[in-house]
Amino acid sequence: MATETRELAVFAWLPERDDPGFRPAGLLNLTQTRGAPLSGAALASEFRYGLRYLERPLSFEIDPVSLSLRDRNHVRGARLFPVNGLPEFGGIRDAAPDAWGRRVIEARRKVPANSLTEAEYLLDASSDRVGALDVRAHRDAPATSAASDLRSLEDLLQAAAAVEAGEPVPAALADLLAAGQTAGGARPKASVRDDRGVLWLAKFPARGDTFDVARAEYCTLELARRAGLTVPQLQVLDVSGRTVMLIRRFDRFWSVPGVALPASGPLGEGEPVVGAREARLPFVSGLTLVGCSEFESPTKRYADLALAIREHVAAPCVRADVEELFVRMLFNVFVSNDDDHLRNHGFLRDPRMGGWRLSPLYDVVPRPGQAHERYLHLEVGDQGKLATLDNALTHHPAFLGKRTRAIELMRRVWSTVRGWQSIFEELGAPGSLIDRIAPAIRDLDDIASPGLRAEIRRTALRATVAQIPRAGQPGNA
Repeated sequence: MATETRELAVFAWLPERDDPGFRPAGLLNLTQTRGAPLSGAALASEFRYGLRYLERPLSFEIDPVSLSLRDRNHVRGARLFPVNGLPEFGGIRDAAPDAWGRRVIEARRKVPANSLTEAEYLLDASSDRVGALDVRAHRDAPATSAASDLRSLEDLLQAAAAVEAGEPVPAALADLLAAGQTAGGARPKASVRDDRGVLWLAKFPARGDTFDVARAEYCTLELARRAGLTVPQLQVLDVSGRTVMLIRRFDRFWSVPGVALPASGPLGEGEPVVGAREARLPFVSGLTLVGCSEFESPTKRYADLALAIREHVAAPCVRADVEELFVRMLFNVFVSNDDDHLRNHGFLRDPRMGGWRLSPLYDVVPRPGQAHERYLHLEVGDQGKLATLDNALTHHPAFLGKRTRAIELMRRVWSTVRGWQSIFEELGAPGSLIDRIAPAIRDLDDIASPGLRAEIRRTALRATVAQIPRAGQPGNA
C-alpha cells in the first residue's frame, strides 16, 4: 500500500467590514493511501494556523475540538493533530463532499467510485461548499463557484439520474453537476440560487424510492416546526411531475454593512435587500463536536451530544440547545426517524456571540415499518437505542433540570404529532403518501408505558384548562 503526504491550503471566510471574503487560515498536511482497495483514505492529518490569521480579530477556530483557539498563544506556530487519534480534523472533514458529492466528482472526472484520494475530493468540492471553509491546492489558488439557478432544475434532475445510474453524463449537463459536489449525504441534491440570489439546497427523488421522499421530508419538517423546533425555510416544487424539496441554506445569511444584525432569531432567514451582501456561517457536524469517527457514531448517545454542547457551545445558547436536542430526540421517536446519526446534527458559529450553537433541523424522514419495537441510530437512554418515551426519560438529567419539564416537552410534541394527518393534508400530501407514511408515525400508546401516558395526558389537560378564559378575563362573553 503506497502512501503520500499532500500539503493543502485551508481558507476561512471572514466578515471583515471593508473586504469580506476568504483569508488563508493555515496549512493542512494530509497523509493518505493511493492504489489500495480503499484508495484515498486519510491516514493522518497535521495542521498549522497561519500567524497572520491568528492576528485577525474575526478569525475563528477551524475545528472547535481539535483546533480550538481558546488559547491562541498555545497554538501559535504549533503542529496540531486531531483528537482521539482520528485521521482527519472534523471541521475540515465537514467541508469535504460526502457520498453524493463524491459520486458527482467521480462522474465529472470519469473515474471509478472511491478511486480518488481524500485530497482530490477536498479540492474538487467548490468554494460554495457547506460552512465558511475552503480547501485549495495552494495559497494563490482562486475561489470557485458551483451553484446553479432554479431554472436549471429539470436539467439537474436529468444529470443526477445519470450519476445514480452510473451512466455517462451528457456533455451539455456536465457543468451543472458541479452544483452537487458540495452537498453531503447519499441522496441526489444540488445547490441552487433563486432569482433574488438566495442559496437553497435542492433535494431530488432517488432511484428505488418507494414513496415521495421529498414531499414526506417537507411535511415532516413542517410538522417539527409546529412542534416548536427550529426548522429552516422550505419549499416544494413540481418539476416535470417529480417533487423537489428546497431547503434554504442556513449556513448563509444576508447583511448590510454598517447595520447591526438582529438580536435574536435565525440569521439565515434575512432577505437580500438593497445594499446587502451574502455572508457565511462556519458549520461543523455533531460528529466533530463529539470528537469521534463515523464508525463510532452508532455507539454514541444523545447524552454524549448534550455533553459536547455544554462544553463547546456559546454559554448563552447552552440551555436552549440541550433542551431543543431533547425535543428533537422525542420527535424522532414519534416519527421513526432512524437517520439521526451525528452527521445529521449540525452547529453554526453565530457572529453575534462569537461562539457555536445548534443549527436548524435537517434530514428528518419517517421510516415506515411494522415492527412494534423501533430503534434510533443514537442511544436514547438506559435501554440503548429503543425508541420509547420511557427510555428517553431515563436520560433527561443530561438535558433538563426537572423531570416535569421533560413531561411537558413530551406533551408538546405529542399534541402536535397526533394531528399529523391533517397537517400533511394541509401541506399538500396526497392520500397515497399519507397511507404510506402512516406506519412510521407512532401513537402515544405505542411508545409510552401506561404510567407515563397518564402523566402526559394530565399535563395536556392542565395545558388545555389553562387556556380557557376565566370569568372577568378577556374572551368571556
